[in-house]
Amino acid sequence: MKKLLIIAFLVVSVPAFSQVFISKGMIEYEVKVNIHKSMGEGMWADMMKDKIPKLSTSFYNLTFTQDQSLYQYSRSGDVVKVPSWFSNNEEDNIWFNDYNAESFTQQKNVFGDSYLLKDSLMNIKWKITNENREIAGFNCRKAVGILFDSVYVFAFYTDEITVSGGPMSLNGLPGMILGVTIPRMFSSWIATKVQVAGVDDKVIVAPKRGKQKKARELKGTVEQATKDWGSYGQQRVWGMFL
Repeated sequence: MKKLLIIAFLVVSVPAFSQVFISKGMIEYEVKVNIHKSMGEGMWADMMKDKIPKLSTSFYNLTFTQDQSLYQYSRSGDVVKVPSWFSNNEEDNIWFNDYNAESFTQQKNVFGDSYLLKDSLMNIKWKITNENREIAGFNCRKAVGILFDSVYVFAFYTDEITVSGGPMSLNGLPGMILGVTIPRMFSSWIATKVQVAGVDDKVIVAPKRGKQKKARELKGTVEQATKDWGSYGQQRVWGMFL
């Protein structure tokens, strides 16, 4: 009887201990933006919509360890080239996050100038729901957060990747964010693959090029410059400082 109890305990216990938790790797995200909707309404938007594609697709890589991450542009997925005024030279942008120090360093192209932005990680108020979804082979749970005081973000995270991070400077959930939708930016991010073996974490280094500036200070300056741009201007600001 004693032997049977031991065997039964092992049968029940093995699945619990067989789950693998990941703390280092690389994630590829497919990023989609509805350009036409982001331009809003009006004569200028109506004139431009016939000249540019409706959707823009690009791919970014997030290389991460338990303590830090580096998120940067990988390649375009567009068949038709998107105008430079919309893409804002996104291939030059780099996000470095230090989760232990709760800080970030970003290299950002803002209206043609390269800036080196340093500040604290965003403190996002998340509400975790009971909705689940599988992304890139991982079971993910849905969470709802608010950015910039009024912008709702819907994220799916997995606790199988133990890093509290995600694309750009998104953070603060009990696991890695693999899927994001921001309706007011008409944008979505979805992980297409997660690589664990053969990842070079030496690339996770803070960028050093650009005019040094506090992110919150530059954000205020850009908001003032784009205040007459309507909803399109707001979206550009959110995209620049996310």
